[in-house]
Amino acid sequence: MSKIGFIFPGQGAQEVGMGQELYNEYPEIADFFDRSEKILNLDLKRICFEGPEFDLNLTENTQPALFTMSAAIDSYLKNQGIIPDLVAGHSLGEYSALTSAGAIDFEENLKLVRQRGQAMEEALPAGLGTMAAIIGLDIDTIEDICSKVVGVCEIANINTPNQIVISGEKEAIATAMDRLNNAGAKKVVELSVSGPFHSSLMEPAVTRLKSVIKNVEIKDADIPIISNATAEKIIENNKIEENLVAQLTSSVRWVESINLMIEEGVDTFVEVGSGRVLKGLLRRIDRSVDCYSTRNVKDLKKVIGDLS
Repeated sequence: MSKIGFIFPGQGAQEVGMGQELYNEYPEIADFFDRSEKILNLDLKRICFEGPEFDLNLTENTQPALFTMSAAIDSYLKNQGIIPDLVAGHSLGEYSALTSAGAIDFEENLKLVRQRGQAMEEALPAGLGTMAAIIGLDIDTIEDICSKVVGVCEIANINTPNQIVISGEKEAIATAMDRLNNAGAKKVVELSVSGPFHSSLMEPAVTRLKSVIKNVEIKDADIPIISNATAEKIIENNKIEENLVAQLTSSVRWVESINLMIEEGVDTFVEVGSGRVLKGLLRRIDRSVDCYSTRNVKDLKKVIGDLS
């Protein structure tokens, strides 16, 4: 029997103008943006709809912006009768997935996401860490090169079998990029991020996040969620908490997560939120499954027309 999987984007999916068309068309989606502004006392609509890009790309703004849009679309889809059998989120998207799964209330999660963004922003002074994407080299070669570089240089995201992201200290990443190019990578690109996410350099953010999470009510999930850190199916609240903490310094095991969802019978994926990043990754993992985007009115109408 065919199953639906909701997948939720993380940082990198944001773009100026995100959510504006949906806000104008659907009062229920507009309500989420309006509530987020009040809860955070943040000019979120201006940041999302008008930018400037610099403001939207600040981690502490990007994360609540993406989370709000995903949560709004998720709620709208469910009210149209489209309920996922499994959920997963890429990095920050895991928080959106947890609200979708009924594990963390929207308002509490929004505040948590904002504090996570601040903790990540402050974990390391700006400019000391970075990330780079490597296309066309296998993970063993990349791991071997990273392990021989002086300084912190670690695997951050396993996005597709051919696209791996590394994270660490600026100089270590620069050295690794040269060596990866020499090793025959098709493409090596430094990412425009504000820090070395999913690396051991995020350890200072872990301490802060732990103390924040202690005050958040995490329930057992109603819908199984695939964890970034373990690529396993979880519903228990204590495991969810462990994985959220581990996630800051662990690799995002996206290929394994998607493959597990497919093994569990998911043949239709819905990318719930801004952009089409995850749809692109999905095509490179398994072209046999369908994937819908939801970033604008046209996309959303197609999903509802086909799946509800």
